[in-house]
Amino acid sequence: MRSTEFLRQRLINQQIASPASKKPQEIVSWLVAMQAQEYAMAKWAIGLRLPGGRDADIEKALNEGHILRTHLMRPTWHFVTPEDIRWLLALTAPHVKAISAFYYRKNELDQKVFRLANKSITKALQGGHQLNRNALRGVLEKAKIIADGERLALLLMYAELEGIICSGARQGKQFSYALLEERAPGSKTMPRDEALSTLVLRYFTSRGPATLQDFSMWSGLTMKDARDGIASVKSTFIRETIDGREYIFSPATTNTKKNIQSTFLLPDYDEYGISYKNRNALINPKHNTPENNIPDPSFSHSIVVDGRFGGKWKRTVKNNKVQVETKPFAGSTRTQIRAIEKAVKKYDHFVEEEAK
Repeated sequence: MRSTEFLRQRLINQQIASPASKKPQEIVSWLVAMQAQEYAMAKWAIGLRLPGGRDADIEKALNEGHILRTHLMRPTWHFVTPEDIRWLLALTAPHVKAISAFYYRKNELDQKVFRLANKSITKALQGGHQLNRNALRGVLEKAKIIADGERLALLLMYAELEGIICSGARQGKQFSYALLEERAPGSKTMPRDEALSTLVLRYFTSRGPATLQDFSMWSGLTMKDARDGIASVKSTFIRETIDGREYIFSPATTNTKKNIQSTFLLPDYDEYGISYKNRNALINPKHNTPENNIPDPSFSHSIVVDGRFGGKWKRTVKNNKVQVETKPFAGSTRTQIRAIEKAVKKYDHFVEEEAK
Protein backbone atom coordinates (compact mmCIF):
# COMPACT_ATOMS: atom_id res chain seq x y z
CA MET A 1 0.00 0.00 0.00
CA ARG A 2 1.46 3.36 -1.06
CA SER A 3 1.15 6.44 1.15
CA THR A 4 -1.55 7.96 -1.07
CA GLU A 5 -3.64 4.79 -0.79
CA PHE A 6 -2.95 4.67 2.94
CA LEU A 7 -4.37 8.16 3.53
CA ARG A 8 -7.24 7.65 1.10
CA GLN A 9 -8.31 4.59 3.07
CA ARG A 10 -8.31 6.59 6.31
CA LEU A 11 -10.34 9.37 4.70
CA ILE A 12 -12.88 6.81 3.53
CA ASN A 13 -13.07 4.94 6.81
CA GLN A 14 -13.45 8.12 8.84
CA GLN A 15 -16.36 9.17 6.60
CA ILE A 16 -14.55 12.30 5.46
CA ALA A 17 -13.91 11.26 1.85
CA SER A 18 -17.54 10.57 1.00
CA PRO A 19 -19.82 10.98 4.04
CA ALA A 20 -22.45 8.28 4.36
CA SER A 21 -24.35 9.29 7.50
CA LYS A 22 -27.47 11.45 7.58
CA LYS A 23 -27.65 12.39 11.26
CA PRO A 24 -25.03 13.80 13.66
CA GLN A 25 -25.45 10.88 16.07
CA GLU A 26 -24.73 8.41 13.26
CA ILE A 27 -21.30 10.02 12.76
CA VAL A 28 -20.52 9.80 16.49
CA SER A 29 -21.72 6.20 16.62
CA TRP A 30 -19.56 5.23 13.62
CA LEU A 31 -16.45 6.71 15.25
CA VAL A 32 -17.47 5.33 18.71
CA ALA A 33 -16.18 8.44 20.49
CA MET A 34 -14.95 11.82 19.25
CA GLN A 35 -12.74 14.14 21.25
CA ALA A 36 -14.80 17.20 22.20
CA GLN A 37 -12.42 19.33 24.22
CA GLU A 38 -12.83 22.37 21.96
CA TYR A 39 -16.61 22.51 21.63
CA ALA A 40 -16.99 24.63 18.48
CA MET A 41 -14.32 22.58 16.70
CA ALA A 42 -15.84 19.32 17.94
CA LYS A 43 -19.16 20.26 16.37
CA TRP A 44 -17.36 21.07 13.12
CA ALA A 45 -15.69 17.63 13.27
CA ILE A 46 -19.18 16.16 12.98
CA GLY A 47 -20.26 18.72 10.38
CA LEU A 48 -17.24 17.92 8.23
CA ARG A 49 -18.57 14.38 7.90
CA LEU A 50 -22.26 15.33 7.49
CA PRO A 51 -23.49 16.30 3.99
CA GLY A 52 -25.16 19.72 4.17
CA GLY A 53 -24.90 19.73 7.95
CA ARG A 54 -25.04 22.90 10.00
CA ASP A 55 -23.85 23.87 13.45
CA ALA A 56 -27.48 24.09 14.62
CA ASP A 57 -28.07 20.45 13.63
CA ILE A 58 -25.31 19.25 15.95
CA GLU A 59 -26.42 21.60 18.73
CA LYS A 60 -29.97 20.23 18.46
CA ALA A 61 -28.75 16.62 18.62
CA LEU A 62 -26.75 17.44 21.76
CA ASN A 63 -29.59 19.31 23.45
CA GLU A 64 -32.01 16.48 22.73
CA GLY A 65 -29.59 13.88 24.08
CA HIS A 66 -28.93 12.02 20.83
CA ILE A 67 -25.26 12.84 21.46
CA LEU A 68 -23.74 13.09 24.93
CA ARG A 69 -20.58 14.88 26.04
CA THR A 70 -18.61 13.42 28.91
CA HIS A 71 -15.17 12.34 30.10
CA LEU A 72 -14.02 8.86 29.06
CA MET A 73 -10.96 7.06 27.66
CA ARG A 74 -8.24 9.68 28.00
CA PRO A 75 -9.11 12.24 30.68
CA THR A 76 -10.71 14.73 28.31
CA TRP A 77 -14.12 15.46 26.85
CA HIS A 78 -15.62 13.16 24.23
CA PHE A 79 -18.84 12.96 22.25
CA VAL A 80 -20.51 9.58 22.53
CA THR A 81 -23.98 8.19 21.86
CA PRO A 82 -26.36 7.09 24.65
CA GLU A 83 -26.18 3.54 23.28
CA ASP A 84 -22.41 3.33 23.79
CA ILE A 85 -21.74 5.41 26.89
CA ARG A 86 -22.11 2.81 29.66
CA TRP A 87 -20.00 0.01 28.23
CA LEU A 88 -17.31 2.51 27.19
CA LEU A 89 -17.21 4.01 30.68
CA ALA A 90 -16.99 0.59 32.28
CA LEU A 91 -14.06 -0.30 30.00
CA THR A 92 -12.03 2.91 30.16
CA ALA A 93 -12.96 4.73 33.41
CA PRO A 94 -10.64 2.61 35.62
CA HIS A 95 -7.64 3.83 33.60
CA VAL A 96 -8.76 7.47 33.77
CA LYS A 97 -9.22 7.20 37.54
CA ALA A 98 -5.79 5.64 37.92
CA ILE A 99 -3.99 8.41 36.06
CA SER A 100 -6.04 11.03 37.95
CA ALA A 101 -5.13 9.59 41.37
CA PHE A 102 -2.34 12.12 41.92
CA TYR A 103 -4.77 15.00 41.45
CA TYR A 104 -7.30 13.37 43.77
CA ARG A 105 -4.66 13.22 46.52
CA LYS A 106 -3.45 16.74 45.78
CA ASN A 107 -6.99 18.07 46.27
CA GLU A 108 -7.71 15.86 49.32
CA LEU A 109 -10.40 13.90 47.54
CA ASP A 110 -11.06 10.40 48.84
CA GLN A 111 -13.90 7.90 48.60
CA LYS A 112 -15.77 9.48 51.51
CA VAL A 113 -15.81 12.85 49.75
CA PHE A 114 -16.71 11.30 46.39
CA ARG A 115 -19.63 9.34 47.91
CA LEU A 116 -21.05 12.44 49.58
CA ALA A 117 -20.60 14.51 46.42
CA ASN A 118 -22.23 11.88 44.21
CA LYS A 119 -25.16 11.56 46.60
CA SER A 120 -25.68 15.33 46.68
CA ILE A 121 -25.43 15.68 42.89
CA THR A 122 -27.85 12.79 42.31
CA LYS A 123 -30.43 14.28 44.65
CA ALA A 124 -30.19 17.70 42.99
CA LEU A 125 -30.63 16.33 39.45
CA GLN A 126 -33.36 13.76 40.06
CA GLY A 127 -36.63 14.29 38.26
CA GLY A 128 -35.19 15.62 35.04
CA HIS A 129 -33.43 18.63 36.53
CA GLN A 130 -30.39 19.88 34.64
CA LEU A 131 -27.91 22.18 36.37
CA ASN A 132 -24.86 24.02 35.14
CA ARG A 133 -21.44 23.98 36.77
CA ASN A 134 -22.05 26.97 39.04
CA ALA A 135 -25.35 25.58 40.28
CA LEU A 136 -23.72 22.23 41.11
CA ARG A 137 -20.96 24.03 42.94
CA GLY A 138 -23.66 25.55 45.13
CA VAL A 139 -25.15 22.09 45.69
CA LEU A 140 -21.79 20.72 46.82
CA GLU A 141 -20.99 23.69 49.04
CA LYS A 142 -24.37 23.30 50.70
CA ALA A 143 -23.29 19.74 51.53
CA LYS A 144 -20.15 21.27 53.09
CA ILE A 145 -17.88 20.06 50.29
CA ILE A 146 -15.23 22.51 49.09
CA ALA A 147 -15.89 22.80 45.37
CA ASP A 148 -13.88 25.37 43.48
CA GLY A 149 -11.30 25.41 40.71
CA GLU A 150 -9.62 22.08 40.02
CA ARG A 151 -11.44 20.42 42.91
CA LEU A 152 -14.85 21.10 41.35
CA ALA A 153 -13.67 19.84 37.97
CA LEU A 154 -12.40 16.61 39.54
CA LEU A 155 -15.61 16.05 41.52
CA LEU A 156 -17.75 16.43 38.40
CA MET A 157 -15.41 14.30 36.28
CA TYR A 158 -15.48 11.53 38.89
CA ALA A 159 -19.28 11.58 38.85
CA GLU A 160 -19.11 11.23 35.06
CA LEU A 161 -16.67 8.32 35.29
CA GLU A 162 -18.97 6.62 37.78
CA GLY A 163 -21.81 6.82 35.26
CA ILE A 164 -23.85 9.18 37.43
CA ILE A 165 -23.93 12.31 35.29
CA CYS A 166 -23.37 13.36 31.68
CA SER A 167 -24.17 16.42 29.58
CA GLY A 168 -27.61 17.96 29.65
CA ALA A 169 -29.03 20.57 27.29
CA ARG A 170 -27.11 23.79 26.94
CA GLN A 171 -28.42 26.74 28.97
CA GLY A 172 -27.63 29.68 26.74
CA LYS A 173 -23.88 29.31 26.23
CA GLN A 174 -23.38 27.33 29.44
CA PHE A 175 -23.16 23.56 29.63
CA SER A 176 -25.41 21.68 32.00
CA TYR A 177 -25.31 18.27 33.63
CA ALA A 178 -28.06 15.64 33.87
CA LEU A 179 -28.36 12.21 35.41
CA LEU A 180 -27.08 9.57 33.02
CA GLU A 181 -29.86 7.17 33.97
CA GLU A 182 -32.40 9.79 32.86
CA ARG A 183 -30.46 10.95 29.80
CA ALA A 184 -29.68 7.47 28.51
CA PRO A 185 -32.18 5.03 30.02
CA GLY A 186 -31.50 1.43 29.09
CA SER A 187 -27.99 2.15 27.85
CA LYS A 188 -26.35 -1.24 27.45
CA THR A 189 -23.50 -2.77 29.37
CA MET A 190 -21.42 -5.79 28.43
CA PRO A 191 -18.68 -8.01 29.91
CA ARG A 192 -15.20 -6.46 29.71
CA ASP A 193 -13.89 -8.95 27.11
CA GLU A 194 -16.84 -8.23 24.84
CA ALA A 195 -16.46 -4.48 25.34
CA LEU A 196 -12.76 -4.65 24.46
CA SER A 197 -13.44 -6.69 21.30
CA THR A 198 -16.22 -4.27 20.32
CA LEU A 199 -14.00 -1.22 20.77
CA VAL A 200 -11.11 -2.76 18.82
CA LEU A 201 -13.42 -3.85 16.00
CA ARG A 202 -15.05 -0.44 15.66
CA TYR A 203 -11.79 1.49 16.01
CA PHE A 204 -9.95 -0.34 13.21
CA THR A 205 -13.06 -0.37 11.00
CA SER A 206 -13.55 3.39 11.32
CA ARG A 207 -9.89 4.47 11.46
CA GLY A 208 -7.72 1.89 9.73
CA PRO A 209 -5.03 1.57 8.57
CA ALA A 210 -3.80 1.98 12.14
CA THR A 211 -1.39 0.26 14.50
CA LEU A 212 -1.91 -1.34 17.89
CA GLN A 213 0.12 1.56 19.33
CA ASP A 214 -2.37 3.96 17.74
CA PHE A 215 -5.27 2.15 19.37
CA SER A 216 -3.58 2.05 22.77
CA MET A 217 -2.84 5.78 22.71
CA TRP A 218 -6.32 6.71 21.48
CA SER A 219 -8.26 4.50 23.89
CA GLY A 220 -6.00 4.97 26.92
CA LEU A 221 -5.87 1.18 27.31
CA THR A 222 -2.69 -0.87 27.64
CA MET A 223 -0.79 -2.59 24.85
CA LYS A 224 -1.82 -5.90 26.39
CA ASP A 225 -5.45 -4.84 26.02
CA ALA A 226 -4.74 -3.87 22.41
CA ARG A 227 -3.15 -7.24 21.62
CA ASP A 228 -5.91 -9.18 23.40
CA GLY A 229 -8.60 -7.19 21.63
CA ILE A 230 -7.20 -7.63 18.14
CA ALA A 231 -6.61 -11.34 18.77
CA SER A 232 -10.33 -11.75 19.41
CA VAL A 233 -11.29 -10.25 16.02
CA LYS A 234 -8.14 -10.94 13.97
CA SER A 235 -9.96 -12.75 11.17
CA THR A 236 -11.87 -9.55 10.42
CA PHE A 237 -8.87 -7.50 9.37
CA ILE A 238 -5.92 -7.37 7.00
CA ARG A 239 -2.40 -6.70 8.32
CA GLU A 240 0.25 -5.01 6.23
CA THR A 241 3.71 -3.70 7.08
CA ILE A 242 4.27 -0.14 5.87
CA ASP A 243 7.55 1.68 6.60
CA GLY A 244 8.44 -0.89 9.24
CA ARG A 245 5.13 -0.68 11.13
CA GLU A 246 2.31 -3.20 11.08
CA TYR A 247 -1.01 -1.61 10.10
CA ILE A 248 -4.42 -3.16 10.55
CA PHE A 249 -7.45 -2.32 8.43
CA SER A 250 -10.70 -3.69 7.08
CA PRO A 251 -10.80 -5.17 3.58
CA ALA A 252 -14.41 -4.12 3.06
CA THR A 253 -14.09 -0.34 2.84
CA THR A 254 -12.87 0.25 -0.71
CA ASN A 255 -14.22 3.39 -2.42
CA THR A 256 -13.48 3.69 -6.13
CA LYS A 257 -14.78 7.25 -6.57
CA LYS A 258 -12.16 9.57 -8.02
CA ASN A 259 -13.64 12.76 -6.56
CA ILE A 260 -13.52 12.44 -2.80
CA GLN A 261 -13.32 15.07 -0.08
CA SER A 262 -9.59 15.16 0.63
CA THR A 263 -9.13 18.91 1.12
CA PHE A 264 -10.82 20.49 4.12
CA LEU A 265 -10.45 22.71 7.16
CA LEU A 266 -9.29 20.31 9.87
CA PRO A 267 -10.95 20.89 13.26
CA ASP A 268 -8.62 21.08 16.27
CA TYR A 269 -8.26 17.66 17.92
CA ASP A 270 -10.08 15.99 15.04
CA GLU A 271 -10.09 12.21 14.91
CA TYR A 272 -8.25 12.34 11.58
CA GLY A 273 -5.18 13.36 13.59
CA ILE A 274 -5.82 12.53 17.24
CA SER A 275 -6.69 8.88 16.50
CA TYR A 276 -3.05 8.06 15.74
CA LYS A 277 0.10 8.09 17.82
CA ASN A 278 2.33 8.54 14.78
CA ARG A 279 1.09 11.41 12.62
CA ASN A 280 3.98 11.58 10.16
CA ALA A 281 1.70 10.41 7.37
CA LEU A 282 0.00 13.82 7.48
CA ILE A 283 3.24 15.63 6.69
CA ASN A 284 3.96 16.22 3.01
CA PRO A 285 7.77 16.18 2.58
CA LYS A 286 7.44 18.88 -0.08
CA HIS A 287 5.97 21.27 2.48
CA ASN A 288 8.18 20.29 5.42
CA THR A 289 10.32 23.43 5.30
CA PRO A 290 11.27 26.08 7.90
CA GLU A 291 9.23 28.60 5.90
CA ASN A 292 6.01 26.64 6.44
CA ASN A 293 6.75 25.93 10.14
CA ILE A 294 4.55 22.85 10.34
CA PRO A 295 3.03 22.27 13.83
CA ASP A 296 1.33 19.08 14.97
CA PRO A 297 -1.71 19.03 12.66
CA SER A 298 -3.89 17.50 15.37
CA PHE A 299 -3.82 20.49 17.66
CA SER A 300 -3.85 23.62 15.51
CA HIS A 301 -6.08 25.15 12.87
CA SER A 302 -4.70 23.14 9.97
CA ILE A 303 -5.78 22.82 6.38
CA VAL A 304 -5.66 19.31 4.95
CA VAL A 305 -4.86 19.26 1.24
CA ASP A 306 -5.05 15.96 -0.65
CA GLY A 307 -5.12 14.16 2.70
CA ARG A 308 -2.05 15.92 4.12
CA PHE A 309 -1.25 19.02 6.08
CA GLY A 310 -1.26 21.85 3.54
CA GLY A 311 -1.69 25.14 5.36
CA LYS A 312 -3.27 26.96 8.26
CA TRP A 313 -6.62 28.62 8.86
CA LYS A 314 -8.08 31.01 11.37
CA ARG A 315 -11.63 31.92 12.31
CA THR A 316 -12.79 35.20 13.78
CA VAL A 317 -16.22 36.66 14.53
CA LYS A 318 -16.81 40.19 13.23
CA ASN A 319 -20.17 41.96 13.04
CA ASN A 320 -21.95 38.77 14.11
CA LYS A 321 -20.41 36.83 11.24
CA VAL A 322 -17.81 34.08 11.29
CA GLN A 323 -14.92 34.90 8.97
CA VAL A 324 -12.21 32.50 7.82
CA GLU A 325 -8.67 33.39 6.81
CA THR A 326 -6.50 30.79 5.10
CA LYS A 327 -2.75 30.57 4.57
CA PRO A 328 -1.87 27.76 2.16
CA PHE A 329 1.70 26.53 2.33
CA ALA A 330 4.27 27.93 -0.05
CA GLY A 331 4.35 25.69 -3.11
CA SER A 332 0.59 25.05 -3.22
CA THR A 333 -0.80 24.69 -6.74
CA ARG A 334 -3.70 26.64 -8.20
CA THR A 335 -5.79 23.46 -8.14
CA GLN A 336 -5.06 23.02 -4.45
CA ILE A 337 -5.89 26.66 -3.69
CA ARG A 338 -9.24 26.29 -5.47
CA ALA A 339 -9.93 23.18 -3.40
CA ILE A 340 -9.18 25.16 -0.23
CA GLU A 341 -11.60 27.88 -1.34
CA LYS A 342 -14.26 25.22 -1.77
CA ALA A 343 -13.49 23.88 1.72
CA VAL A 344 -13.97 27.37 3.17
CA LYS A 345 -17.41 27.58 1.54
CA LYS A 346 -18.37 24.29 3.19
CA TYR A 347 -17.36 25.65 6.58
CA ASP A 348 -19.16 28.95 5.91
CA HIS A 349 -22.33 26.99 5.21
CA PHE A 350 -21.88 25.04 8.44
CA VAL A 351 -21.53 28.14 10.68
CA GLU A 352 -23.83 30.45 8.74
CA GLU A 353 -26.24 30.97 11.66
CA GLU A 354 -23.78 30.40 14.52
CA ALA A 355 -22.81 34.00 15.33
CA LYS A 356 -26.29 35.52 14.93
